[in-house]
Amino acid sequence: METTYNIHPSEARWTHIALRVKDISATIEWYMENTPLSLITRREDESGYGAWLGHKDNPDSPFLLVLSQFFPDKDPFADAPNTVLGPFAHLGIELPSLESLREAAKKMEAADSLVMPVTEMPPPIGWIFMAKDPDGNTLEFSFDQGVYATFQELAE
Repeated sequence: METTYNIHPSEARWTHIALRVKDISATIEWYMENTPLSLITRREDESGYGAWLGHKDNPDSPFLLVLSQFFPDKDPFADAPNTVLGPFAHLGIELPSLESLREAAKKMEAADSLVMPVTEMPPPIGWIFMAKDPDGNTLEFSFDQGVYATFQELAE
């Protein structure tokens, strides 16, 4: 059976979030070790390094984390501060169980990335913990936020 993918969306779509990073290799390794994201592609051009991370099982509606590390003499944003997501602004990752959330938090603590322990928040937030990537960006890991269930219910 041949698989075909849409080359272009049929309507405007949200496709990615881009982060400027200091060490692309370390950041890729951190995300692949600590999140469900996989390396989709990596490149180098005259401006620096780039990488796309995402879920390989979602080719028809991709949403990517784009990482960019510019060469110092080619950085178009060299005069701008290198902003990061945080303390509340964050990337959100929902896990399938409370046990998997607790295990992920232990892993983040061992990596010295945990900034907020596993905490039960009021509905609809559910259980969460917060971590920082190597560049200081905040990630929220959650269980029971109901994102999937609510979205599927509203989409019907």
